[in-house]
Amino acid sequence: MVRLDIISDPICPWCYVGKANLDRALTENPNHPFSIEWHPYQLNPDMPLEGMDRRAYLEGKFGGKEGAVTAYAPLVKAAEAAGLTLNLEGIKTTPNTINAHRLIHWAGLEDRQIVVVSALFKAYFVEGRNIGDTDVLADIADSVGMDAAVVRRLLEGDQDIQDIQDRDKHSREMGVTGVPCFIVAGQHAVPGAQPPEVWAKVIADINAQSAQEAKD
Repeated sequence: MVRLDIISDPICPWCYVGKANLDRALTENPNHPFSIEWHPYQLNPDMPLEGMDRRAYLEGKFGGKEGAVTAYAPLVKAAEAAGLTLNLEGIKTTPNTINAHRLIHWAGLEDRQIVVVSALFKAYFVEGRNIGDTDVLADIADSVGMDAAVVRRLLEGDQDIQDIQDRDKHSREMGVTGVPCFIVAGQHAVPGAQPPEVWAKVIADINAQSAQEAKD
């Protein structure tokens, strides 16, 4: 297997699109070599723990409503191409994602990372839920077969917060300045929400190389 490390934030819409494109490529190429692990990156590490009003956040980031609409136009087009429906109007709060990243980390210990990441994206971008809220995160954990009571108890403490922050810092020190960022075999960075065709080529190249090495 070839390790595919995915550096992402569950409130990053391009990460949602990138995952959808990768998922499509993996489905169309079931002989893919990847073993996948998700890693934390906070787009807004200084966000208040309670989050903030979504409209105020976007207008502050993009210099007003018109700037936000312009910035999101390519995203909406990419999401449609990926077969996704974005309910951007339904998102009322931009959350701090430290606790969502903790949930993803704990899910990894139970081999449930992919389903948790998928559930977080759906909760935020389709259902408009606040994925910084403990009740929402515990409900997501329960929906994928994790122990919601244990998750809730962990979220109420500070376990693994420093680890998440350290891993985020490590990614930045490696030169990651935006997400999604995919690291293939610990060596090759594939930045951005690449289309399925790119991943199909990567998979074909890796499989061809593996086959050649098996002959040598």
